Amino acid sequence: MEAASWRQRLGNHELEYYTDRTENSRVDQGKLIIEARREDYTGKDGVARQYTSARLTTRGAFAQAYGRFTARIKVPRGQGVWPAFWLLGDDIEKVPWPGCGEIDIMENIGKEPASVHGSMHGPGYSGELCFTSAYKLPGGPKFSDDFHVFTIEWDPNVIRFYTDEYLYATFVPAQLPAGKKWVFDHPFFIILNLAIGGDWPGAPDSTTEFPQQMLVDYVRVYKETVQTEQPR
Repeated sequence: MEAASWRQRLGNHELEYYTDRTENSRVDQGKLIIEARREDYTGKDGVARQYTSARLTTRGAFAQAYGRFTARIKVPRGQGVWPAFWLLGDDIEKVPWPGCGEIDIMENIGKEPASVHGSMHGPGYSGELCFTSAYKLPGGPKFSDDFHVFTIEWDPNVIRFYTDEYLYATFVPAQLPAGKKWVFDHPFFIILNLAIGGDWPGAPDSTTEFPQQMLVDYVRVYKETVQTEQPR
């Protein structure tokens, strides 16, 4: 089971079918393109959907605990689109979600074109109880107007969220609900995907144009040579 399927299994009600076709993901002129299309499609598993898209993951190829994770992305626009750049604990097969941990470095939903969200999910603090914060572009532009850089700096016992190098959220174990466990202490892998529909963004409507594209200029990961324990 691929990582984002956990979300669908847990009831997000997304509308897309993720494929490995070049129509849905490819590299062109140095940019990764993740493209969502409105089309009738039936997968090999017999599931039929009216939208296709792609989800790329480093699962089985790369995972890391701590460091700086950053990507330069231009998100699509339109009601019902849901691009995301996120991390998932690589022990998910042994420790089911949300016990494995999830770090959403960037999520954007079409009905909030000037805002992105950074969130963390763990056992007993997922969904409405997760750590979450939002960053809104000043002055009225939309995130789909240009590329923006989305980053976390992850150290033991602290994770900081940035948009275009602006620090807008910091989460530490002391903010956990009483009795809950901080699970961000082991390797996580990377996921980039463009979902369509779901409980949070809602379905596309008559104003939503297709195809929609999420453009990724780069994804970079840095690891500190010396780890220092942060205050709890």
